[in-house]
Parts: sequence; C-alpha cells; structure tokens
Amino acid sequence: MTNSLRIITVANQKGGVGKTTTTINLATALAAIGESVLIVDLDPQGNASTGLGIDRRDRLISSYDVLTGEATIEAAAVATAVPGLSIIPSTLDLLGVEMEISNAPDRVLRLRNALQAFAEQASGFGYVLIDCPPSLNLLTLNSMAAADSVLVPLQCEFFALEGLSQLLETVDQVRRTINPTLNIQGIVLTMFDGRNNLANQVVEDVRANMGDKVYKTVIPRNVRVSEAPSHGKPAILYDLKCSGSQAYLQLASEVIRRERQLRAA
Repeated sequence: MTNSLRIITVANQKGGVGKTTTTINLATALAAIGESVLIVDLDPQGNASTGLGIDRRDRLISSYDVLTGEATIEAAAVATAVPGLSIIPSTLDLLGVEMEISNAPDRVLRLRNALQAFAEQASGFGYVLIDCPPSLNLLTLNSMAAADSVLVPLQCEFFALEGLSQLLETVDQVRRTINPTLNIQGIVLTMFDGRNNLANQVVEDVRANMGDKVYKTVIPRNVRVSEAPSHGKPAILYDLKCSGSQAYLQLASEVIRRERQLRAA
C-alpha cells in the first residue's frame, strides 16, 4: 500500500483456529510496543469488535458502510480501551454486502480504495490488521486485495495442512489476478498443547512443509486467553503474565522484524 502503512490480513477459511483472537492480541501487542494500529473487522459475527469492548449499540458506522462507500475509514474508526489501537467495527449488515456490491466493477477493490485514500492523508497509523470471516468470499477477497501480506493462524490439529493448502491457492490466485505484491507474512501455530503428541506432530509437519514461513513463536492453548473476550478485553490487558499474552508479545516482535526485512528487500 505505502511505505508507512502496512496492511496485514489475518485469514483462514477454517473456523475455530484462533483467527480473531490472534488479530486482537497481535494488534494489542503491537500497540503495547509503540505502534499505532487499526483493526478492520470484516467478519459479520463481529467478534473482534466485541472482544475489544465495542458494544453493538455503539457501532453506528461500520465496515459495511466503508465497503458500500457510505463512510470513510476515518469516519468509521473508533478508539478502543487500548492506547494506540482503534477498530472499524463490524455489524450483521455485512451479511448482505456481497449481494449489494456484487455487480459493481470495483467490488473486490472497495476496501483497498478506501485504505489508499486513508493512507494518502498521513493517517499516523503504522499497521492495519484485517480480521476476515472464516470463508473465502468477497469479504476475504477485499481484504487480500487491500493487504501487503497475509498472516495465517493454524490450529495444531490433524486437518491443519489440508486447510492451509486451500488458503495458499487462494493467495496465489489473488496475487495473479488482483494484487501482485501480496505475500505470506507468516503462519502462526495456535492452540498448542505440548502434552499432545498429535500437536507436536502437526508443528513438525507444518515446519517441514512451510519452512521459514512459520513463525518461531507458538501460541499455547490458554484458559486466560479464552476468558478475555467475555470481559471485552484482549488477553494482554486481561492477564499480561499468562503464557498466551507473553506469546503474542513475542509474535508481535517477530512480525515487526519480518516487516522490516520486507521493506528493506
């Protein structure tokens, strides 16, 4: 997008892999180490918005309004309780956006165009993280068209690699047809339980297949991380010292290192 604003889409067409949890806590960790971050909630379920304490009654302008051209990024963004972190909330209106814009020639580029206009105004943000729905639909394509890179949360379970190959094919297709500079920022292994032999095997298999694309940081299965959204807080605010929060802080450092390498390349 620009040298100053880095846009990362957090995507996996499989549900229950820790996608929204990763978006919220990675964004919070980036903000905690001094970055200014905007989350775009593109999932009609709106879990990222809820997990950051944005009440549904307060979502007067949402990502739906951005995609339909009714609102700018600036107008839709709301501050969260986390210093340096804002979010464009989601509403159930997103369920109908595909039908509304499906005939528009720029239907896949709606988010990219809005973010480009935002970036040109020297927004002050360093990172945009886009939380996608668990499917490969027009919303996900909008996010990939707008993004510099894709971050893939991958649950440590038996079918992990099968779902990953489908997502990588989609990324390749988007690169060929819509966004030639899109790359895989990295794959983060989530919900890891070291006592489980299968989980350890999945980690080995994914690292063997994907090599350096897999982050060194592994996100453990952690009760405190699971509890945090019900309190409208990221885990890092809910319990900074728990193993999950510490892992997301490590992941943020890795993401920044990779982004610096990409910019220098």
